[in-house]
Amino acid sequence: MTFTFRPLDPLKDAELLHAWVTHPKAAFWMMQDAKLEDVERAYMEIAADEHHHAYLGLRDGEPVFLMEKYDPAHRELVGLYEPLPGDVGMHFLTPPTDTPVHGFTRSVITAVMAFLFADPATERVVVEPDVANKAVHALNEAVGFVPEREIEKPEKRALLSFCTREQFEKAVAHA
Repeated sequence: MTFTFRPLDPLKDAELLHAWVTHPKAAFWMMQDAKLEDVERAYMEIAADEHHHAYLGLRDGEPVFLMEKYDPAHRELVGLYEPLPGDVGMHFLTPPTDTPVHGFTRSVITAVMAFLFADPATERVVVEPDVANKAVHALNEAVGFVPEREIEKPEKRALLSFCTREQFEKAVAHA
């Protein structure tokens, strides 16, 4: 599967995002009760933030997933671990579908990681999924993430995990 990325447009894409983030399958996104204006506001804040960026992943020009990248020295993980130069934080969300495609989510996380590592400044990707999100832990492991420890964030207990460029390349070479 081939994906392209484009910066998210908080106003133009808000309706689509709202449907994705409020769906029961997106419970770990923690926006279940968000109104359309809440989604617009949240993504307007990201758009205005030099340390946080949102992208839509496209397949054949159609949005099929959401990806956020952030600087963990300034967002999400401040004070929870010692960031290294080249660390990039990441979140991704695949929307619910009535016609699941086998291997789709794994293809998405692989494309997200390739996109992040396409930037030569990216040395390591950092994630902090909810400890209860076993499905994403398995996906993370499949692309080379190694869990370090559980951390307490204001909104959740999270599994802090890291993936270097070398770990990613090794994982996808064996996929």
